[in-house]
Amino acid sequence: MPAMIAEMELQSPLVRAGVAYWTAKKGARALPARGDFDPLIEVPELAPYMMLKDVRLQPLDFRYRLVGSAVRHHLERDPTGQWMTAIPGQGPGNPLWDYHAEAVATRAPVFLRPAYVGPHREFLHIESVLLPLATDHEHVDMLMIFVDFLRGSQEASRAARHRP
Repeated sequence: MPAMIAEMELQSPLVRAGVAYWTAKKGARALPARGDFDPLIEVPELAPYMMLKDVRLQPLDFRYRLVGSAVRHHLERDPTGQWMTAIPGQGPGNPLWDYHAEAVATRAPVFLRPAYVGPHREFLHIESVLLPLATDHEHVDMLMIFVDFLRGSQEASRAARHRP
């Protein structure tokens, strides 16, 4: 199954809620800014499943600024503060990199359902959305990402999530 999916294929209520949050903040503007959001106050139930990545354009790279506690729990290690190019296998040529670059180039959400690769064998897929942010509402300088972990092809794993 290809990792990139259409918005209407989303199975995760959590990812759908993240998209709705971004869309509401975007309003009629081209893109919302990071400063438009206060997830710890506005959507605290989503914050553990959220990531923020800084976007550097020249040369293109993405830095893990924030990795929510539930996402960190399901990864093999915490990448906070690292650039993707500094992490083996995450730089150019990796499909994940290409999806990030797509969100920057198109200035539009990118919806994904790749296979899960991590320490928890009960998960088969990750469902996520890459949402572009722009301080000036035009030029992407950050990505907001919501991530859910799916046990099977049809079931979001809400019961298995780690709650800090």
